[in-house]
Amino acid sequence: MRAIEYSVSGDPDVLTLVEIPVPEPGPGEVRVSIHRAGVNPTDWKSRRGARPGDPVDPAQVPGQDGAGVVDAVGHGVEPALLGARVWIWEAAYGRPRGGTAQEYAVLPARHVLPLPEAASFDLGAALGIPSLTAHRCLTVTEDGPSHLGPGALEGRTVLVAGGAGAVGNAAIQLAHWSGATVFTTVSSPEKGHLAAHAGADHVLDYKRQDVAAEIRAIAPAGVDTIVEVSAAQNAELDAAVLARHGSVAVYADNGGATVTLPVRPSMMPNVRWQFVLVYTAPESWRGRALHDVEAAVAAGAVRVGDAAGLPLHHYPLEETAAAHAAVESGVVGKVIVDVRP
Repeated sequence: MRAIEYSVSGDPDVLTLVEIPVPEPGPGEVRVSIHRAGVNPTDWKSRRGARPGDPVDPAQVPGQDGAGVVDAVGHGVEPALLGARVWIWEAAYGRPRGGTAQEYAVLPARHVLPLPEAASFDLGAALGIPSLTAHRCLTVTEDGPSHLGPGALEGRTVLVAGGAGAVGNAAIQLAHWSGATVFTTVSSPEKGHLAAHAGADHVLDYKRQDVAAEIRAIAPAGVDTIVEVSAAQNAELDAAVLARHGSVAVYADNGGATVTLPVRPSMMPNVRWQFVLVYTAPESWRGRALHDVEAAVAAGAVRVGDAAGLPLHHYPLEETAAAHAAVESGVVGKVIVDVRP
């Protein structure tokens, strides 16, 4: 079968198309015939490693997210899973040969979830890291809900920084589905249109508007939850618009890895600065998140494509290096590798 792998860290050109044997599932595992693989920033960051040229042994197949059809099951796995359409989460984490950038992937059965017939493989490949990260960000607020779903965020206000990104898009869609009033910030009218298609109630262009004043005019008490992609740049703004007992959930270090926190403005309203990485998040949260994202998919509450504010960029498997380069360069939308036509 065809697979993409890298045996040294570095630029996208370390990704190599190889032929390897089709793997067999062991006890508790399934084999998925991969149709689509999602590409996330975490994929290229892992590929780059600490410095270029470091050996990667065994070679790594990249791709945490994907979608396809279960075509074999191991001992102890329900035979009913055979032929099931599924989406995949954290395929490559801790598994060198588990990534989704290959024609067949063997994974623990718990790492696949049902993909309804009405949901495309493109959607399935776009769910994992972005949706789980968004869920974690939306459920860490003091006295806030631990689950998402209709009514869970009713009466609450959410600010999504960077609403045109993949995680931002997922956060807007999940917050909207859960009944929140959703603000988002963008850097251009074009990105504003995308965020609006995702379901944001109030879209603010931070290059042209006084975001804090606009938010306080609409929500005088402030926002309960901030989904933050660039804390180094936005810490002062975040502190200025947070409601009492609100939270800032920081899931990326865009704009800088060092953050200066406004202590007094954060202390007075008892707000929380929460850092988010799905790989090391508590297991007690993970089960809830998977349940809620699965429910959102079944309800048609999460979508992809231009109409959902998340343009898709497709690359064939042999051009996975170009797909990685597109994500690394900050392409707007979701990059998908077409493992099968």
